[in-house]
Amino acid sequence: MPDEHYFSSRPASAPQLRPLHVTLAGRQAVLTTAGGIFSPDRIDVGTQVLLANSPVAPPGGHFLDLGCGWGPIALTLALESPRATVWAVDVNERALDLVRRNAETLGLDNVNTVRPEDVPADVRFMTIRSNPPIRVGKSELHNMLEFWLPRLEADADAWLVVARNLGSDSLQRWLETTLPDGFSVIRSSTNKGFRVLRVRHK
Repeated sequence: MPDEHYFSSRPASAPQLRPLHVTLAGRQAVLTTAGGIFSPDRIDVGTQVLLANSPVAPPGGHFLDLGCGWGPIALTLALESPRATVWAVDVNERALDLVRRNAETLGLDNVNTVRPEDVPADVRFMTIRSNPPIRVGKSELHNMLEFWLPRLEADADAWLVVARNLGSDSLQRWLETTLPDGFSVIRSSTNKGFRVLRVRHK
């Protein structure tokens, strides 16, 4: 097997496209998945916890799914809020291709599937939802969150899910001491070994 990670920009393994039966926003669908991405064969437990323990997104505005994989969070947001613009962001080109395919399958035209550097600098977000890629390493993860979380609109929230045994509590403490004034961080819920953190821009 090639030495690669789900955060590789161009996975070297053959994609081997295959069907994936899922339920998103109460809708059953057959989507497309492939190897070389995060959790290719199911909605992983952390994302399930995030989707079950975060509120329905606002009716409009710009939303961000940071580290979108094949798209369970971004596609759910787009289904729930058809008037919103959902930015599905990942460094993995294969994951981005899958989100495009899956958005088309669902008839969604409100999903922008892009690399991080392709999100316009002036875009601010009404919500951010993320199962962040913890395994990229602490420094890279911190840089990512420091860049994106301050782009929340005023009175908007980010919802992050992190496994307890992968440092959710230390990440919460770091966010509390690092984010600019006007941001608050709370542990919103705990389930199946995961914490859901709510970051609010007051």
